[in-house]
Amino acid sequence: MSKKSNVSTDLGYYSLYLLRYLKVNRFPQADDAAFINTRADRAADTYEQARRDGYPADGAQELAMAVLTDGLGLSRWNVLEEVVANEFSHEVGDAAREAFMERVLPEVDEVFAIYDLSDGGFSQSKEYDDLYNELTGAVALYIEAYGV
Repeated sequence: MSKKSNVSTDLGYYSLYLLRYLKVNRFPQADDAAFINTRADRAADTYEQARRDGYPADGAQELAMAVLTDGLGLSRWNVLEEVVANEFSHEVGDAAREAFMERVLPEVDEVFAIYDLSDGGFSQSKEYDDLYNELTGAVALYIEAYGV
């Protein structure tokens, strides 16, 4: 796989998968071609090495995907979406949710900055509950101040 400065011209499987994953989950790295290409190259190398080491295709693919998504953890977008859907469904309907979240997400950056979402076990921790509660409060204050 050749190195390109633009992800859209390097359409390998792992590049496309990672690009889509980052965009769907609204990770900031979705616009970082070097990040995507580096990860895709490492994932492809991991797959090839695992196959040479005797792993079955499924096992090699699992290892490659772990390399591809290593350290990404939870996306801020997904966590905020869970809070808005669960706690504010009456105030923010499905049709308005995406636009609302695009306005609110920058406003809650300070809340997210306190927590390490890259930790693989974060979603099962007490800290996740704390983050969820803090976001609930921050969104409630946003709605009170600015409306939906």
